[in-house]
Amino acid sequence: MGKLYLVATPIGNLEDITLRALRILREVPLIAAEDTRRTRKLLAKYEINTPTISYHEHNKEEREDALLKALASGDVALVSDAGTPGLSDPGYELVGSAIQHGIEVIPVPGPAAPVAALIASGLPTDSFVFLGYVPRKTAERRALFESLRGEARTVILFEVPHRVRACLVEMETILGGERPIAVARELTKIHEQFLRGSIAEVRQAITAGSPRGEYTLLLGPPLAEAAWPERKVRDRLQEVVKQGLSHADAARKVAEESGWPRNDVYRLGLEGT
Repeated sequence: MGKLYLVATPIGNLEDITLRALRILREVPLIAAEDTRRTRKLLAKYEINTPTISYHEHNKEEREDALLKALASGDVALVSDAGTPGLSDPGYELVGSAIQHGIEVIPVPGPAAPVAALIASGLPTDSFVFLGYVPRKTAERRALFESLRGEARTVILFEVPHRVRACLVEMETILGGERPIAVARELTKIHEQFLRGSIAEVRQAITAGSPRGEYTLLLGPPLAEAAWPERKVRDRLQEVVKQGLSHADAARKVAEESGWPRNDVYRLGLEGT
């Protein structure tokens, strides 16, 4: 009986693939790919000639039996369009069937858009939750955002370009414009971009441009109420600036002391100039 290898592939930059992943893709008799055309570009770059078969949302039921038969006599590598298979794609269903049939499942880790976006977001990374794609239906989407009002973990979501503006408008309406958020676009590609700030700030930045590419949204936890009153924050900020610190460094220092968000402290500093 063969083994099912879950092989992570690049999410953009084709150099982001491990030596182990390349070895597995060369050695297995068959590669099950979400998009064989996209996978063949990767294989061609590294001169890998392993046969491929499609396995995606629209043919997963008819392909499952064929893949289980292939696994009965040899190894199979499963790859997604990009990143780690099994995350927001039908790969997890094949994994479940393989386990039920006593087939060994082996992860070959590598790129994953949720983790790549999280570590560069500037938001808390000690506790987070990945919720996949934002629901398309309005009622489901609003119900999701309502459920996130008190969520203390960083929330990671995927959204498609043509819906990202409307998504942020609804977030702002339900969760408030001051809630921290980071939006990552085109990760590891030439036009990679991070937008960080409040929901209102990021929504305005995206509205001003033309949404393109693949978006990962990272919603930070609700802001804690400020420990200091505004007058005290303003006074302390003036003291620190007089000590010779730049407005940015002063805002960072006072934010740490007061419990205020750094962006809000910085805004107060600008108002006072």
